[in-house]
Amino acid sequence: MNLNMNLDFEFATAKQILFKTNGIMDIAKSILKLGKYPLVVTGKDKGRAKPLLDALSHASMNYVLYTIHGEPTTTDLIQGVEIAKDSKCDMVIGFGGGSVLDSAKAIAILMNNPGELMDYLEVIGKGLPMENPSAPLVLIPTTSGTGSEVTKNSVVTSQEEK
Repeated sequence: MNLNMNLDFEFATAKQILFKTNGIMDIAKSILKLGKYPLVVTGKDKGRAKPLLDALSHASMNYVLYTIHGEPTTTDLIQGVEIAKDSKCDMVIGFGGGSVLDSAKAIAILMNNPGELMDYLEVIGKGLPMENPSAPLVLIPTTSGTGSEVTKNSVVTSQEEK
């Protein structure tokens, strides 16, 4: 091995990662620092989010629930953004697997940026850069393997573009 090689690198990931036994009980304290009225994105089995919803209710936080049924579509994201904006949500919480977390990330970034979803999608859209940072976002993975909670990207299906 050449010891004169430059091995420096930078690894950018999520701003903060918490791993705690029964951490869901303490989550509302952290969330209150970010916003007051979250859109909570879950998978089709909303019952799995009951501990989170109970923690939010216990902290007297109102929330809007939005359910994703499978891989997120452009229609799902547009509807989620509309619900968040119409309800005046000020943050997003994603609770579930990779599809839910991808949806939550996309909804949070679209809440704070002008234009249409297709303006920002790569490959099938215009691929424009985001003008503004995301709305505050908390991701709570319930599965392991996708790593969706530590990336900026979202995988989305466009039925129109196939």
